[in-house]
Amino acid sequence: MVVRRRRKTSPLRPRGSVTGRPGASAPRSDHTPAVGPDSSVAPALGEVGRYAPVDTGGGVRPGHPLADERGNERLHAFEQGFRDRFSELVPVLREIHSLQHEKGFSERAQSLAERQLGIRLPEQVLEDAWINHLDTRRLYLEGSFRLFDRLVNEYWSGRDDLAAEAESAIAWFLDCDFHEVDISPCSDGRLLGLRRFILRLPDMAVRVKSYAGALFDIEEDVRHWTKRELLRFREGRPTTADVPSRYLKVAAYHYSSADPNHQGCTAHASCEREAADAALRQLRAFRQAVENTYCCGASVDTLLIGVDTDTDAIKVHVPDGETRMSLYRFVDSAALYRETQGMNEQDASLAVYRAIQDTVHQQGWGTGNGAPHEGMLRFISRLLMNNLSQLDYVARYHGGHYADVGHRERMIIVGQEVEEMQVRNFAYIAHLDTMEEGAESMDVGVNKVFRKLNVERGLPVPVVVHFRYDRKVPGSRERVEARCRRVRDEIMKRYRDLSEKGLIGCHMVIRDKRSGSQLEPLEA
Repeated sequence: MVVRRRRKTSPLRPRGSVTGRPGASAPRSDHTPAVGPDSSVAPALGEVGRYAPVDTGGGVRPGHPLADERGNERLHAFEQGFRDRFSELVPVLREIHSLQHEKGFSERAQSLAERQLGIRLPEQVLEDAWINHLDTRRLYLEGSFRLFDRLVNEYWSGRDDLAAEAESAIAWFLDCDFHEVDISPCSDGRLLGLRRFILRLPDMAVRVKSYAGALFDIEEDVRHWTKRELLRFREGRPTTADVPSRYLKVAAYHYSSADPNHQGCTAHASCEREAADAALRQLRAFRQAVENTYCCGASVDTLLIGVDTDTDAIKVHVPDGETRMSLYRFVDSAALYRETQGMNEQDASLAVYRAIQDTVHQQGWGTGNGAPHEGMLRFISRLLMNNLSQLDYVARYHGGHYADVGHRERMIIVGQEVEEMQVRNFAYIAHLDTMEEGAESMDVGVNKVFRKLNVERGLPVPVVVHFRYDRKVPGSRERVEARCRRVRDEIMKRYRDLSEKGLIGCHMVIRDKRSGSQLEPLEA
């Protein structure tokens, strides 16, 4: 009797794949790497190449030659001001709760809220406190919602520089041969600062929509691609249709270097490889959908970025000359930061370029077929240098590693994203038009995140339902208002066990689609 040993398969290969023999090559695809001549087992994602991570979190000190120190100071002032406003809510409510049986309670409570928070609390809740105790859960919800409204509406005050920043960024995108940059990160609140902090891209220059696990809606993005192409053809914005520029679609997955088995992407069971592979397959499907619908060679480029939510370091997966990406071909900004920290500014800039070139020409796992176009190389170089400023920021103000490794979100934002909310771990984002299509993302936020964060402590889950209308389109506001109410009703119905106990509440807001428009709260 002959006993055959069971063939070992790589832990990083999809289930059912066959491990190649030494010397053989696996078929190349966007999510299955080529096998090198001396390796038949895939290494872990963080172990490939010269620019893989050296350690997890240590060794990152402030003072990098490429860091934008003035920009870091501005961002820190913004972050602290934002967090300080919300950090006062619970202490103020505790003090109000202790006053509920004293004379003149309603007036004293309002005075305290206005002085400490800059908002007024609902009069009826305070007036009814003598009947059946103070409804603290209702005050927590209303306080969260009113602080949210105020911070969003104040954001654009005196920010005339935002339009100029966006115009400059769009001109730079065009120099990189991209007429549109569309980013889909995971809904996780730890990625909420992706645009402004981690990648340092202007608010009005890029489109950002978050989905659980970075699994963006392919059909919706194809429609958006079509709209952008129509604008180029009809209006020449930002380029005419005959200019050979591209639409860049970026997906951002995330992982945890401090606790990779528990604090990674909730939608992918904290498995970095699954999160990266799923995002890569989604990018490939989007590109194929556009090409199948319109033509081969349609103007689409894709880029995959991984984010370490403990340090804000990024992995940029560099495409090859055929626009293919590999999970094992990337530049890690944390290792690059350490290697270049002692250099002068010019040498550090050259080192960033060399790191990209070394990655393009790496052998073994992740080997690609040539380099991407020059515009993509410039874009990747800028992202890496921008992120070096963010690593310096985290080193300077957070000791190189965030204290809140896990979820610490304060609310869920449902519907369309609020561009003013770009502070790490502030909100979980569930992008959707209807609850039917967004139920999975909402379930992750409510059941896997906020039941632990809030409900187990007796705190309710604040949910902001936010949609935009187009004032130029007749009836748009009325239709968006109706959609907002439908989504609110479906949320309260889906999580009836929470709503019946006052452990979830919805705040409905709509506004015009123009950047800088004020929120318009809707009555329940």
